[in-house]
Amino acid sequence: MSTVQNRLSIIALGGVNEIGKNMYVIQYDDDIIVVDCGSKFPDESLLGIDVIIPDIAFLLENKSRVRGLVVTHGHEDHIGGIPYIIKQLNMPVYATRLTLGLIKGKLKEHGLLGTTTLHQIDSSSSLTLGSIPISFFSTNHSIPDCLGIAFHTPQGTVVHTGDFKFDLTPVNEQFADIHKMAQIGMNGVLALLSESTNAERPGFTPSERLVGEHIHEAFAHAEGKIFITTFASNVHRLQQIINAADKMNRKIIVMGRSMVNVVEVASSLGYLNIPSNMIVEITEVDKYKRHELVILCTGSQGEPMAAMGRIAAGNHRQVEVSPGDTVIFASSPIPGNERNVARIVDNLFERKAKVIYGPGAVTGMHVSGHASQEELKLMLTLMKPQYFIPIHGEYRMLHQHRLLAEAVGVKASNIFIINNGDVVDIVGSEALQERKVPNGNTFVDGLGIGDVGNIVLRDRKVLSADGILIIVLTLGKSDNKIVSGPDIISRGFVFVKESEGLMEEVHRITLREVEQLQQVITKTNNNWGIYKQSIKESVGKFLYAKTKRRPMILPIIIQV
Repeated sequence: MSTVQNRLSIIALGGVNEIGKNMYVIQYDDDIIVVDCGSKFPDESLLGIDVIIPDIAFLLENKSRVRGLVVTHGHEDHIGGIPYIIKQLNMPVYATRLTLGLIKGKLKEHGLLGTTTLHQIDSSSSLTLGSIPISFFSTNHSIPDCLGIAFHTPQGTVVHTGDFKFDLTPVNEQFADIHKMAQIGMNGVLALLSESTNAERPGFTPSERLVGEHIHEAFAHAEGKIFITTFASNVHRLQQIINAADKMNRKIIVMGRSMVNVVEVASSLGYLNIPSNMIVEITEVDKYKRHELVILCTGSQGEPMAAMGRIAAGNHRQVEVSPGDTVIFASSPIPGNERNVARIVDNLFERKAKVIYGPGAVTGMHVSGHASQEELKLMLTLMKPQYFIPIHGEYRMLHQHRLLAEAVGVKASNIFIINNGDVVDIVGSEALQERKVPNGNTFVDGLGIGDVGNIVLRDRKVLSADGILIIVLTLGKSDNKIVSGPDIISRGFVFVKESEGLMEEVHRITLREVEQLQQVITKTNNNWGIYKQSIKESVGKFLYAKTKRRPMILPIIIQV
């Protein structure tokens, strides 16, 4: 692939017009730098898919030009895809201390820790990848050690904000470096990429400290066990839960794989301050009275197999909700998860628990980690970009962010709303959006990366909707006569014992097709494809006429 000299390109490979799997590319001449490598979870239409990661076909085509991966922070939608991408494209990774700790856990799980080059950075770091000097500035978010990135290319400075808000009273006292942001803006910003998650929300996002006050109040009034669930990666929230439990002299049991992992990594690196002997094992639950325990668990989004989902359903072997226990959802449902959360809340009320749930604005148990409109305008005002690209949000959010940019003085013609795969090229002082690079979703299913495509998903949808009918025939090798069968197996279509008449007719139709195709099969040197297709068509038409269903029909021919 040829490179236009002195061309600066900004490419979205994920995270635009969607929430999740963030990945952006800054390219100047022959130097490519990747920002973030996230994942997102599939919806109910993607049957069997474990996780979705960005399509890196463009990076693989240009792997000799890729200089490294720079990570803004440690949330799953920014680091979740790293082990899967590293298996295909091993590049050096640059991240802050906590983010690197979470990444190491993922790489170790995939057997990649020993072969991946990792570099620790912070807000005062400066480095040069290829010909591009890079500096950083600290931001606030719902996890410590978040960075914004400034790429000082020969064409001009490109700033990527990462996820941020302006919390003036942060729990961990890691303040956003507003002075450094202003200095970058004074020196001139050619293009700004800024997150858009809360672009529809007016005003300012409240401080995380307010949540701590409400958690403490709820703990003070709780009589039985306290169950509390939140996002595992919200380290600030976890610290405030620990503080409240300490004041109420309660022990904490940590449940859920992701929660256990984050607590272990964050505490080992000093980002969580946990009093000694506060964390106890779940096997010790019966050693303590109900008013002495806090169960901190996953499942804030209604995931049925997460710890909270199993506890609410009464399916957990070691912990149960008793009448009078308090259950706190220290989160707000992500759009699309409301029904799952409501089902778990119903189950908890049936067990006579006191449940605190709903939007954070109502319960006080959650505030967003993302900037609202006034903070987004503040970032735009500090940076004063010539060009602006809203990122990290669905289209309506990007559109609203564009309006905010126009309101603070960015020319409408200098704002680009792009989709994944779109490229904004800047040559000289002119920016153009005229080309695309290969892009899409890569599906991870078990150990397979990208081996499940639309055809496989289509088959899974058919199986989930109408089931499968397997027709097994055994033919003699010398004369193609039926030795046994056809045997008919139904899975997910009908219960055979209650549909004997239907199965007998399928049996008869199959025999008829065998007789009609005997000569055809012989003449075409046993072309079983013709035979199978004829059976599928004839049986399929019959079943649809009788049931109005279209099961997957799978003929199997065995020669003996």
